[in-house]
Amino acid sequence: MENINIEKIAQKLGLKESQVSQVLDLTAEGNTIPFIARYRKEMTGNLDEVEIKAIIDLDKSMTALAERKATVLAKIEEQGKLTDALRSEIEAAEKLADVEELYLPYKEKRRTKATIAREAGLFPLARFILQDAANLQEEAEKLTSEAFPTAEAVLAGAVDILTEAISEDTKLRAWTYHEMQTNSSIVSSLKDGDLDEKQVFQIYYDFSEKIATMQGYRTLALNRGEKLGILKVGFEHNLEKILRFFEVRFKVKNAYIIEAVQQAVKKKIIPAMERRIRTELTETAEDGAIQLFSDNLRHLLLIAPLKGRVVLGFDPAFRTGAKLAVVDATGKMLTTHVIYPVAPAKPAQIEASKKELSELIEQFGVEIIAIGNGTASRESEAFVAEVLKSHPSVSYVIVNESGASVYSASELARHEFPDLTVEKRSAISIARRLQDPLAELVKIDPKSIGVGQYQHDVSQKKLSESLDFVVDTVVNQVGVNVNTASPALLAHVAGLNKTISENIVKYRETEGLIWSREAIKKVPRLGAKAFEQAAGFLRIPESDNLLDNTGVHPESYQAVEELFKRLEISSLDESAQAKLKAVQTASLAKELGLGEETLKDIIADLLKPGRDLRDSFDAPVLRQDVLDIKDLRIGQKLEGVVRNVVDFGAFVDIGIHEDGLIHISKISKNFVKHPSQVLSVGDLVTVWVDKLDVEREKVNLSLIAPNESK
Repeated sequence: MENINIEKIAQKLGLKESQVSQVLDLTAEGNTIPFIARYRKEMTGNLDEVEIKAIIDLDKSMTALAERKATVLAKIEEQGKLTDALRSEIEAAEKLADVEELYLPYKEKRRTKATIAREAGLFPLARFILQDAANLQEEAEKLTSEAFPTAEAVLAGAVDILTEAISEDTKLRAWTYHEMQTNSSIVSSLKDGDLDEKQVFQIYYDFSEKIATMQGYRTLALNRGEKLGILKVGFEHNLEKILRFFEVRFKVKNAYIIEAVQQAVKKKIIPAMERRIRTELTETAEDGAIQLFSDNLRHLLLIAPLKGRVVLGFDPAFRTGAKLAVVDATGKMLTTHVIYPVAPAKPAQIEASKKELSELIEQFGVEIIAIGNGTASRESEAFVAEVLKSHPSVSYVIVNESGASVYSASELARHEFPDLTVEKRSAISIARRLQDPLAELVKIDPKSIGVGQYQHDVSQKKLSESLDFVVDTVVNQVGVNVNTASPALLAHVAGLNKTISENIVKYRETEGLIWSREAIKKVPRLGAKAFEQAAGFLRIPESDNLLDNTGVHPESYQAVEELFKRLEISSLDESAQAKLKAVQTASLAKELGLGEETLKDIIADLLKPGRDLRDSFDAPVLRQDVLDIKDLRIGQKLEGVVRNVVDFGAFVDIGIHEDGLIHISKISKNFVKHPSQVLSVGDLVTVWVDKLDVEREKVNLSLIAPNESK
């Protein structure tokens, strides 16, 4: 079975069987996906994390499918009804739903009307009906009983037997499923308008779309509208065509056969296929939404950090005052404060707040102010811009604060800042989120970060697994400073878990800085396998061994020493870099006993020791003055940051309270299948104002310059 899986997985993913086999073997040995992707490239043929995960996931689902097939085959065989043809069909099925369809006629059922009719001996009469026998009434009268006291009741019982037989005919069901998939439509209508005060679901009040062309976000919208009781969702079929297809299967067409077909189609087959199609549409939509959320999260986590800056986190509010927190260049909290900068505060309070903010900037040398984008954000931005007129060297950034309140109330935040209020913790999180987005965002459940669509309407288990994979991948690709990382960040390193991560932090606190990768082995519960998986992803800038601050794995240190000897390198100066760039990797790799891909990675690390993958991505836009929607005009050119990418477009922060929408039709002059082909969360973009609705504070943007749009 395993070899069959390998062959099928290779075919499905367009890979070599040897690649699939190696990944599954490495996984079985307890190796993690990041470790395999980074340090076993020669074995896998340079597969990345996504490809490796696809192999593992497909193997799991194929194994589950094979196990179900084995169970189904055994149960049918027990009944003595397993033919060679049926076995072949079941073994060839590629979906669990198809296996269940084939198993349906043999499945143990609850007692049905057809079961009762069979027990009463009405099966021969059902056969007579199919033969269109002339004396059906007489035959029915012979079969009357307590359960079926009249000829009419007997005939109805025989029709029930036929209805069940037709409804379980796998070929007829398969045809109906295909017909509905190809030609039927999913429709919705308004059920209760009072439940949709803001008319969010207005476009679905009278909606129809072919199943074959149904878009995922529309499926999820219909599901939500139905769940809320706002919409009634159903299907439209070519019922006449379906009934005609069934009826022509029968040589005779008496009233009883027509009745059995009508009941089988309308009450059994169509509802069953509708349920299957709704499930499949939802699964496809969920997979698309989860993939989009995952892509957005990856780009968000890779936003370039603003390292080495003193930042003031500003958590806005109206009545309860804005919570401020100053953190130093390493993210250490220096002070927290509360000011009342916006109405309903009195003018005197607002003036006092200006003075207090100014004093904090001066006292702590604040370089950037990070303003949360929640309630009172726009008013707070205007207040900060006013204060910064006296501090021309200071800028501000609007920070997406999604999830900050979740973190602030968490056990982790309480442990980190036990003496602070939830709001002050939130201000610290906002400041740190600007300094190092990855280190701060890993403390928050990814589902709360808000860079997706319909995230609460999809399978939470699948969503969590996908988002956790993204976080793990990014953390390991970036690398983690073992002496400064929080337990939350360390827990995402390959080979580590919550307990070991907490042990590393405790070890730091009691023993002081960890001076080398070798010293990591002294951490309690960190065994040989965990060290092997984690070591290459842990960075130690303080180490005497420069390799400890690179992605070079300790297993390759000896080979690197030999490399240095051959190239006569003692330090990574310009001369050494020139020598490394000139290396012929194919021949030298063999001499050093390394794979060529491994040597290429080692040289890349040595050319940029301590490099941060994120530095090659866009940094946040720094602002010094506020922009109001009333300042905008059609055709105006602006700079912005992509905040979210969805199926129908992207939302861009252009410095006003509400993010502007670039509809998919305004992304490019050429056809764009999905916005993510062009835009990613965190991208800096030049946009033009396309439409304005000042009253509703809605701005439509375009990536196409006005003179290019024609």
